[in-house]
Amino acid sequence: MTTIDRRELADFLRRSRDRVRPQDAGLPAGPRRRTPGLRREEVAQLAGMSADYYIRLEQARGPQPSPQMLAALARALRLDTDGRDHLHLLAGHRPPAGPTAGDHVSPGLLHLLDQLETTPAQVLSDLGDVLAQNAMARALLGGVCTVSEHGRNVVWRWFADSRARAAYPAEEHAYYSRLHVADLRAAVGRRSHDPASTRLVDRLRAASEEFADLWAEHEVAVRRHSRMRVVHPVVGPVDLDCQVLLAPEGEQRLVLHTPPPGTDAGERLALLRVVGAEQFTAP
Repeated sequence: MTTIDRRELADFLRRSRDRVRPQDAGLPAGPRRRTPGLRREEVAQLAGMSADYYIRLEQARGPQPSPQMLAALARALRLDTDGRDHLHLLAGHRPPAGPTAGDHVSPGLLHLLDQLETTPAQVLSDLGDVLAQNAMARALLGGVCTVSEHGRNVVWRWFADSRARAAYPAEEHAYYSRLHVADLRAAVGRRSHDPASTRLVDRLRAASEEFADLWAEHEVAVRRHSRMRVVHPVVGPVDLDCQVLLAPEGEQRLVLHTPPPGTDAGERLALLRVVGAEQFTAP
């Protein structure tokens, strides 16, 4: 919980109240209204609170409202998801968790993925499920999108399948382990320990002592960018910069693997593109 911004909260409540027409809230418009939207007393009535309490909020002198009170105000003011979240933040509370994006990848994001013909790219969920890959990512990292449940999860494969580490230098395994666990910890916190994240963590703790030990350290770090080296069986070691582009909701991310300046990674990726195309067209 953060500090309440009473002045901004009061202004947002007033502006939001002015935008709601009485008839949209199920109230008679009436011929003698002096305000374009709802009256303060009407907002209080719709939200199930005292008029005095709401008036003090609009005067920037009220106590900090509870999340339950904010939810009632959001309904009374007919706020959309963005407005509701903004209301919670101004009042010093974390916005409530919304529905997750699930496995569905938008057509626009899939189109963008296919346009990246020279750059390995893939779409991952916040828990690490590989949801979509372009041809270069499949050639570089292997195709796992069709694997069900945790088999397509990069964290699960890293800790539960020793073959997943074979393409990475042994001296960097500890770094990648901490990276995976810290990023997963952040995602689980955002999800408020929903069934999907709880099931994944429970399985990981049971399957890997290394994961369990790292999880107990409670390190948190959203993965936004990192450096990695992939030892490909055909083109050899490829150094890559990993840039993570987050969706507004944070539940899906586009991961781009680009060659660092001053390395031969670009040449190796160009060779991989040719080799990968031959593999994909082979009978």
